Amino acid sequence: MDKKHFVYILLTKNDTLYCGYTDDVEKRFVAHLEGKGAKYTKANKPVKVVWQKEFETKQEALKEEYRIKHKLTRKQKLALINSSHIS
Repeated sequence: MDKKHFVYILLTKNDTLYCGYTDDVEKRFVAHLEGKGAKYTKANKPVKVVWQKEFETKQEALKEEYRIKHKLTRKQKLALINSSHIS
């Protein structure tokens, strides 16, 4: 079975966005809820996954995660979320 590679964006309780990489979005979201996901989400509690995208390779996913985290403004991240909203 091929491993899946995802980039995701979480909305936090204080209305910030957190972007990350995982091979299992649901499992990773639970880890964030339990305070085990990342230092940022330990302090900024996640509310829901607002965007996710699957990639063929880990390298592609990590490249996109970096682009979202370091190159996009909040406004651009919101536009990305709104262009392919998941519920």
